[in-house]
Amino acid sequence: MLEITVVKDGGIQSVDLRPGVSDRRFDGIGAVNGGGATSVLLKDYPREQRDQILDLVFAPKFGASVSAMLVEVPGDGNSTQGSMPSHRHTRGDLEAHRGYTWWVMREAKRRNPALSLDAVAWSAPGWIGDGEFWSQDMADYYVSWAQILRDTHGLDLDAIGCRNEKGVSLHFAKCLRAALDEAGFGSVLLHAFDDWPADKFDFVEELRRDPEAVAAIDVIGAHVMYGTGVHAPAEVREWAGAMGKPIWNTEDHVYRSGYDCLIGIVKCFNENYLLSGATKVVLWYDVAGVYPTEPYAVEPAMIVAHEPWSGHYRVRDALWGYAHYGQFTELGWIYVDGACTFLDGGGSVVALRSADGDFSIVAETKDAAAVQRLRMHVPSDLAQGPVTIWRSDATEQFQHLGFVRIEDGTIEIDLAPNSVYSLSTTSGQRKGGFVDVPSSTPFPFPYRDTFAGYDDPGARGFLPRFTADIAGAFELVPAPGDVGTCLRQTVPAPTLSWAPDWRPYTIIGDGDWGDYEVSVSVLLEPGEGAAVMGRINHVGTGYGFIPRCYLFELTADGTCRLVSVNGKEDQRELVGDAEQRAVIAAAAGDGTGGERTLGKARATDAQGRWQRMTLRFAGADITALLDGEVILEAVDTTHQAGMVGLLAGVEPSFSRPRFADLVVKALGADDPAATAASGAQLYGRAS
Repeated sequence: MLEITVVKDGGIQSVDLRPGVSDRRFDGIGAVNGGGATSVLLKDYPREQRDQILDLVFAPKFGASVSAMLVEVPGDGNSTQGSMPSHRHTRGDLEAHRGYTWWVMREAKRRNPALSLDAVAWSAPGWIGDGEFWSQDMADYYVSWAQILRDTHGLDLDAIGCRNEKGVSLHFAKCLRAALDEAGFGSVLLHAFDDWPADKFDFVEELRRDPEAVAAIDVIGAHVMYGTGVHAPAEVREWAGAMGKPIWNTEDHVYRSGYDCLIGIVKCFNENYLLSGATKVVLWYDVAGVYPTEPYAVEPAMIVAHEPWSGHYRVRDALWGYAHYGQFTELGWIYVDGACTFLDGGGSVVALRSADGDFSIVAETKDAAAVQRLRMHVPSDLAQGPVTIWRSDATEQFQHLGFVRIEDGTIEIDLAPNSVYSLSTTSGQRKGGFVDVPSSTPFPFPYRDTFAGYDDPGARGFLPRFTADIAGAFELVPAPGDVGTCLRQTVPAPTLSWAPDWRPYTIIGDGDWGDYEVSVSVLLEPGEGAAVMGRINHVGTGYGFIPRCYLFELTADGTCRLVSVNGKEDQRELVGDAEQRAVIAAAAGDGTGGERTLGKARATDAQGRWQRMTLRFAGADITALLDGEVILEAVDTTHQAGMVGLLAGVEPSFSRPRFADLVVKALGADDPAATAASGAQLYGRAS
């Protein structure tokens, strides 16, 4: 084992590597895929660009090269950036290929077999526990999902949580541990309780008094330690260490732009260990495969991937913050506890080493005002070969500075202010990238998807091209009469939602569309309702998903409404430093909310037959048509431009309408041909 003791010598901060008893296992750094449908558009990218994006995140010594991945267990409910379809919409339902999470996990693991896989649920289907998340139903739900990963997709979880940011139940932790063990998942670590408020570690006192819970919970989990001042208390760190339970940060955030995000990420990783003893840190989130209209569509992701139709994507500086750890460490390395320190002149240093004597040091000087010299003494039992040095600053990110030799057991380096450095005896690092990234283009207009041409819906998770479900699950299903496929909202009841609930809807298109016509065919069963949406310019703040838009609503009894929907303010307590709080507050908007009915009419009973719903926008003039006949008109200037969408349900019911032949076109234009081949972008079933 190694220890670095900091001493003062003529203004130089000196570190000396020697054995230590407080060193801890490095459990990885990584990112969340989920907490909303964060990669819903990634699945639709052309294969070449899709592979490039995945390589940049997961391939060893190429890009971010993360060593840990945490995914959301899909649960049908909104969980920041939309919803992901559950493998069990109902108690009797089971579908192994629904959604895309299994595909992302499979692709990540294919690139890095050593990657650790972790998971936790945000939302859950409404049938769980008769409305109680902390139930045996939920434990069994987790197990059935883990079995699908293992038996169908060849994926083994390394860890799983109880629930994301929704309280504490020691009883549930014990139930989940027993269910995992009984199903053959005894090696899967259980972390709890992954909360974010200031009292997030208070449960440990209760845990200490419950021996069965102590045996069930392997890892102490919490969120949002960076920038909040709320770190793991010393007594928690001491008890966890004595019990052999690591502390993990299973979701932190760095809401910053440009290089400031890169250095903030490294500072976050360093401070999580220095101040909380967290040996695994996972940040939200990896790839922004979402529409710009959605909250947090750029910050804090590594890669922005908004355009599957063009193949365009861009790498944010943030990715290279991960790389400063990911390309120089591996799971199972050891934190050199004595080497992990704050620098006197501002900044921090963390050191790690491998079992065979390699070592890496990651330093950041975000808060430094001047150059600092760091001297490292390397004993002979460590690797004595050349040490590679990589640096990022505001001018250039992840730049190789060359090599230095260890001379007489010593290395010295000058650390410039506002910079990140990685020093390592390992080799093979590179700044990966691709020169053939397609140019950005707008969403195709006019656009048409009949939803009928998907030959193997399961090969793409039963999800059509380019739609992004904000709540519920809009899936490809057999059309009535088994004539091809159509789109259907398939969630039958309100979910145990992580966020304040509304109605299921999905979005598609371009936020800059202003004057246009959108139409879709709808089939309603008794008691159901549906709507076509237009000029969608907001889909919630990340906690709550009431949109800002117009919608034309039809119920099975023929009731029609033309409505302006005006969003709702985020009511959560804001966390993080001042800059991060400002980002969250900006996402909430001005707080105006509610719905205004612009017109209401009654048409012929609509149930049991296809009907064509149309919305037209011409400046302030809004027209709703049913089967080509004008049924409602209004003049309103609330929403000037935005995307289109499909909505299911009229409160308080939870509808499962069918949709076919979505068309978006210019006013007065003929219907276009279906845009490209609907089944062209497949990511494939597991073998």
